[in-house]
Amino acid sequence: MSALLRGRVVLLVAVVLTAQEALMAGLRIRGAHPDLMLLLPIAFGLVAGAERGAAMGFVAGLLADLFVGTPFGLSALVFTLVGFAVGMGEGDRLGGGWWVTPLTATVASAAGVLLYAGLGAAVGEGQMLHEHLATITIVVAVVNGLLAPPTVRLARWAMDLGRSSSWSTPVRSPMR
Repeated sequence: MSALLRGRVVLLVAVVLTAQEALMAGLRIRGAHPDLMLLLPIAFGLVAGAERGAAMGFVAGLLADLFVGTPFGLSALVFTLVGFAVGMGEGDRLGGGWWVTPLTATVASAAGVLLYAGLGAAVGEGQMLHEHLATITIVVAVVNGLLAPPTVRLARWAMDLGRSSSWSTPVRSPMR
């Protein structure tokens, strides 16, 4: 990856981290706040595949772990798995309609929140499984679904993958 691309990716991560901590952490919807850092590996998985989705998940997760009181590395593990899974799913199999990106982000975000809580409980953080988990899951999933199209565009820009005719058109694998 060239220095320009690395710079773009670092800039995007810095902007999203700043927006998460400065804006979203204070925005409460029924007691839950959106999680933009989880959206980064989803976007990178959609536009650049499983490997880059997982790499972004690891980086975004480690940074997110600095701001939460759960075991360090839990976010990194979950975000890595989500980014990898989204990248493996290759959204273009669904026909590439406008709805693929928001739907993928919504489902992957919900899965990420539930996996985070489940793995947290498995490592001794039983309080992560509570009655507000459904609200948190819905808030994160809906907000990420709504913000997925512009975030995918930003991921495309950061990876210098060129313009696409649609926000939801993922990069096709050269192996096809």
